[in-house]
Amino acid sequence: MNGKKRSRDIEEMNSGAIPKYPNAVFPLPTNLGSSIGAAPLHVEEAAISERESCDYSIKISLADAQAGRAPRRVRVYADGIYDMFHSGHARQLMQAKMACPNTYLIVGVCNDNLTHKMKGRTVMNETERYEALRHCRYVDEVVTDAPWTCTNEYLTHHKIDFVAHDDIPYTAGNTDDVYKDIKARGMFLTTQRTEGISTTDVIARIIKDYDMYVRRNLQRGYTAKELNVSYMKEKKLQFTEKVDKLKHKGREWKDKGKEWLDNWQDRSNEFIGNFLTLFNPDGRIGNWMKESIRAISPTMERQEEENTSSNSSSPTSPSAKRVRPSSPVNFGVAKELDFDVSDDDEQFQDVDDDDDDDI
Repeated sequence: MNGKKRSRDIEEMNSGAIPKYPNAVFPLPTNLGSSIGAAPLHVEEAAISERESCDYSIKISLADAQAGRAPRRVRVYADGIYDMFHSGHARQLMQAKMACPNTYLIVGVCNDNLTHKMKGRTVMNETERYEALRHCRYVDEVVTDAPWTCTNEYLTHHKIDFVAHDDIPYTAGNTDDVYKDIKARGMFLTTQRTEGISTTDVIARIIKDYDMYVRRNLQRGYTAKELNVSYMKEKKLQFTEKVDKLKHKGREWKDKGKEWLDNWQDRSNEFIGNFLTLFNPDGRIGNWMKESIRAISPTMERQEEENTSSNSSSPTSPSAKRVRPSSPVNFGVAKELDFDVSDDDEQFQDVDDDDDDDI
């Protein structure tokens, strides 16, 4: 079953038919051909020549058209407003183009007067909407001033075989569905809408961020009159823009200050760590530091050795109790270190000797 289904999907892709995929993802058509320049309008010579060459007396059923058994080009018609032409429009036209092999896609666009009357004001005018469709790769011809409802005379004049649109009923005035008669005649070709994208959605996004877009356009040189903004509104938006700039600068300075503090903390930690490595676990200066001291001053080397020997002596010995630079043991070191041996020191030494004799 899987092999049969896969082969059937491949045949549908090669024939240009629309596969019934639930995710509405369609393969690219293989028979689009290529063209240079924009698609012609229906009043131009290229479109007229194509229309006159079609033998409309040969009727084609939808089944034969989708199966690729049509004896001539299949003329498919899609109509709409196509305001703010977007990817949803393009995907709908792609489905109409690839619905049948050898399709000639005609797109009808309503003018401004009819659109404003039936639906409301548009963002793009009719000329802009015509041009947007003419430059879509799937479109072969654009019909300007298209009617709101396709009549028999209109279908015959343009030699339309099928009308492509989504299957949702499209109401207008007292009509429940403007494509009701087309569906009854078997000329309706169903396409699928692209969820999440429509002209209404795009306009809603603009309205949601209205102030931001107005501020941006004021910065670009548009006047308040051109944007239909009052004087007070303009000044309020300009003030808001300056406040936002100050906030942005404040955030930048805050980030830079935090970065500076982090760098300072890292450097201070590194300095403290390097300083602590100079000492042994018992708090004494490390060996490599001693070597540096000895290289700098031999006198300091001898002093360090004497201090080491005195600290390592027995706590109960008299010399461990009190050691003075003027004692007989260290008298020579005191001279080398230029200590001033005064009479007081000699007297202090005699007292120490007397105490030793008493003991």
